Amino acid sequence: MKIIITGSLGNISKRLAEQLIAQGHAVHIITTDPGKSRVISALGATAATGSVTDAVFLGRVFAGADAVYTMVPPNFAAPDPIAYYEQVGQSYAEAIRACRVKRVVQLSSWGAHLPAGTGIIVGSHRIEEIFNGLDGVDITYLRPASFYNNLYHYVDMIKNSGMIATNYGGENKVVWVSPRDIAEATAEELVRPSVQKIRYVASDERSCNEVAAVLGAAIGIPDLQWLSFPDEQVKATMEQHGVPPLTAGLLVELNAAIRTGKMREDYDLHPPVLGKVKIEDFAREFALAFK
Repeated sequence: MKIIITGSLGNISKRLAEQLIAQGHAVHIITTDPGKSRVISALGATAATGSVTDAVFLGRVFAGADAVYTMVPPNFAAPDPIAYYEQVGQSYAEAIRACRVKRVVQLSSWGAHLPAGTGIIVGSHRIEEIFNGLDGVDITYLRPASFYNNLYHYVDMIKNSGMIATNYGGENKVVWVSPRDIAEATAEELVRPSVQKIRYVASDERSCNEVAAVLGAAIGIPDLQWLSFPDEQVKATMEQHGVPPLTAGLLVELNAAIRTGKMREDYDLHPPVLGKVKIEDFAREFALAFK
């Protein structure tokens, strides 16, 4: 099969490419960085350099594809994150339609069932709506939970203040996922017709207190705490550290949706089999990064 992967050599896409190449598929990886072409070739894939907001470029790459994995690359410079999601989604949809791609796996998110109230995840909802307008395309929406990798954002906070703090924490229950488990689920979906239109992907379910205890033990701070502060206080702190007000508001809204349980409403109705990578496994990687 000719399979197109977006996301360059990111935490999911590189692992996904390696799995598909090992299975004998012809893999093409889209990247914005020409310097990564050599690494992509060394993996056994074909590099395509361009932007996922360029539908004409995507149309050239998607031509003749049996399956496409789509995701929204991070763009912290985007003045309006939701509008950026929509722009990428429209470009994908235009290329999929033009090239008559029959199989698509889209990296969405838990909470994407809601049209509002989930911060940046509203962008994932909008892309699902855009893709639902495509005719004759077999689409699976992967809805992973909170990435373990997001915990790396707290390294400096732990070093400077000895704690983790945001506008959720304590005994708030969070569903966590490893990019490795996402890559494995994506590889399964790309090479078969969709068994289910929506597939949740998760690795572990732990409270913030439990996560803090596991991470703290791994980094030598056994009394590490994860505290929850008011939404407005967290938003103000983000803005003081240079996060644009719109983006800060969306991030705080997302965190609040985790705290209230809004993010997991549909997940709880369709709980998946948990993946292989548990928080204790991730803690070993976190400790290396911390030290």
